[in-house]
Amino acid sequence: METKNYSSESGFVLLGISSSPQLQKPLFAIFLIMYLVTVVGNVLIILVIQSDSRLHTPMYFFLSNLSFTDICFTTVIVPNMLANLLSETKVISFVGCLIQMYFFMAFANTDSYLLASMAIDRLVAICNPFHYERVMNPRRCLLMLLGSCTISHLHSLLRVLLMSRLSFCASHVIKHFFCDTQPVLKLSCSDTSSNQIVVMTETLAVITTPFLCILFSYLRIIITVLRIPSAAGKWKAFSTCGSHLTVVALFYGSVIYVYFRPLSMYSVVKDRVATIMYTVVTPMLNPFIYSLRNKDMKRGLIKLRDRIHS
Repeated sequence: METKNYSSESGFVLLGISSSPQLQKPLFAIFLIMYLVTVVGNVLIILVIQSDSRLHTPMYFFLSNLSFTDICFTTVIVPNMLANLLSETKVISFVGCLIQMYFFMAFANTDSYLLASMAIDRLVAICNPFHYERVMNPRRCLLMLLGSCTISHLHSLLRVLLMSRLSFCASHVIKHFFCDTQPVLKLSCSDTSSNQIVVMTETLAVITTPFLCILFSYLRIIITVLRIPSAAGKWKAFSTCGSHLTVVALFYGSVIYVYFRPLSMYSVVKDRVATIMYTVVTPMLNPFIYSLRNKDMKRGLIKLRDRIHS
């Protein structure tokens, strides 16, 4: 029988977060507020860092780029999700789905590598403080950023090219609020075994590598801090890592739950909740986590406020 790729012609239907008509407007209001808080909060982080010369350090260089990536990350998903909550059709074209998938993976992976870069920064600052300026020089920081973006975009390109070769026959309803890899793969009538192998191996390479880098960095940090004789010194060293560890736990906890499982174990409801955690909730909380627990950021916010009012 001839297989026709219907979805490449008619596109996909995104079911969204909930199919209940009564929940559409309340969900729209909730996610609109969350999106606005995300954008405003992360823009504030960038403005504070750019306006305060004391924050022109490697740690805040990576933080400002993390904030920019988070804005792009949520913008790839949330505006389309909000439009679908008020729309009856909820259709996304095949090309539009692939474009959304590409940028979603690119920014998500960049987030992952930036978190690893920030862990390396803390490792050098605590374990090798006398060599910090030499090791974490501006050129090396820029190379780390460019490397993170390049690897992330190459990985996304590979995944999207493989996805574009699949055929989608009878069903074209995606049980999700955006074009993610697993729910789209479940709709294909082609052999997806090669895609699943690539998804698992690439995910292991792109997600596990920075995650292991973070674990190794903090293991070294813990060993170094435990050697500090005074309790005040230990607390001061650990306090510089608290915000970063909180974000790492939120981001990787939900990412590992969603992607480090075979396709057969995919659950629509559970995965949807976990995906909301790292695509919407974590980027929204980042500005609060980094500003409320950081004296330098608090001073920068006050300075920016005074500059605006003056």
